Amino acid sequence: MASRAPVATGRLMLGIRKWYYGMCGFNKLGLMRDDTIEENSDVKQALSRLPENELNNRVFRIKRALDLNMKQQILPKDQWMKFEEDVSYLSPYLNEVIREREEMEEWSKK
Repeated sequence: MASRAPVATGRLMLGIRKWYYGMCGFNKLGLMRDDTIEENSDVKQALSRLPENELNNRVFRIKRALDLNMKQQILPKDQWMKFEEDVSYLSPYLNEVIREREEMEEWSKK
């Protein structure tokens, strides 16, 4: 019985994550999770490192979401971003930028 607990807990957590993802609402506008990150200096630096096609896709999704929001509409359900399709495209770049900034701050302390 104890060996089944982690599997059941994992499925339960996945179910909760999917439910929360759907409740956030950004997926109904066609946005991905990384599209909703507040732009600070680290995020701007990470965005400058994105490949051009990925940056263009991000700009398109954000503009479409703004247009839908102004019209007080959402996308048809078949066009919603699905939990399984939402890949973290910005996080690797953002983690690298943060690591570099922290490393530079550490060097400047010395």
